[in-house]
Amino acid sequence: MQEIVQQLIIGLVIGATYALIALGYTMVYGVLRLINFAHGEVYMVGAVVAWHLAGSRLVQSSTSPSLRLCVVFIGAMIACALLGFIIEFFAYRPLRSRPRLVVLITAIGVSLLLQNTAQLDSVFGATPRTMPPLIERQTVLSFSIGASASPVTLSNLDVLSLGLSFSLMAVLSWVVLRTRTGLALRAVSHRVDTAALMGINTNRTISFTFMLGSALAAVAGVMDAIRYDVRPLMGVMPGLKAFIAAVLGGIGSIPGALVGALILGLVETFAKFYLPPGYTEYADGVAFVVLILILLFKPSGLLGQQAPEKV
Repeated sequence: MQEIVQQLIIGLVIGATYALIALGYTMVYGVLRLINFAHGEVYMVGAVVAWHLAGSRLVQSSTSPSLRLCVVFIGAMIACALLGFIIEFFAYRPLRSRPRLVVLITAIGVSLLLQNTAQLDSVFGATPRTMPPLIERQTVLSFSIGASASPVTLSNLDVLSLGLSFSLMAVLSWVVLRTRTGLALRAVSHRVDTAALMGINTNRTISFTFMLGSALAAVAGVMDAIRYDVRPLMGVMPGLKAFIAAVLGGIGSIPGALVGALILGLVETFAKFYLPPGYTEYADGVAFVVLILILLFKPSGLLGQQAPEKV
């Protein structure tokens, strides 16, 4: 039982990270009906920016871990928000009236551009690097279940990851449902041309959507950089899995992105735990099996709605 609870915690932490990335996919799709396959690389850029900031004199000279974390997180979010605006303005905005295949190919091109740019020695380099010390990993909660010898543990990084993820999702829900900007976003997602006729600045609303989704992806990138390492290709698999999570929950649905990401994180974690030794690398394939099943039996996703199409 202890092992199951521990894997449950790990799965929720991984799922919360996927959720932050998946929200960017689902928001952009909800507004433009566009799959931004460069979004995984925005997550990677957040980690790279965090690595540079964490090694800077300004951050290293600070004696407060909280201040160091705030500077790194806020700096990465601002940088990725600006990157999201640049991607939308230069890559996607000129192609809105073009066929979707053209935009899809452009998204893949932007993804490859960011990957190769990050591998330049003047930017980051092709070698994986460890994040400079920002916060020391500590166990904040430890408890035993039954007569188990090894306790269930919860680290401060787990708490930080879960706390940030769910807090930011709550803020996002408030922005979308309770603010004028969120009202404009929902109007544009319903119909762009009608929203423009009603006086909504659609270009600004769409840019805001890209910036907001990119800032959320930056938080996920910083958390994974702290927990693991920083690599120029680190956005490939998390980006794909976050896309699968968005499809699983119902792409275009913000609650669906959260539900799908948590389910995918749990499924992936338990697959790694229960697969025999030597086969754990196949656990990544479970995500794609989930994608195939959801497309076969419920293409609209768990919380998505089937939209009728006029022929």
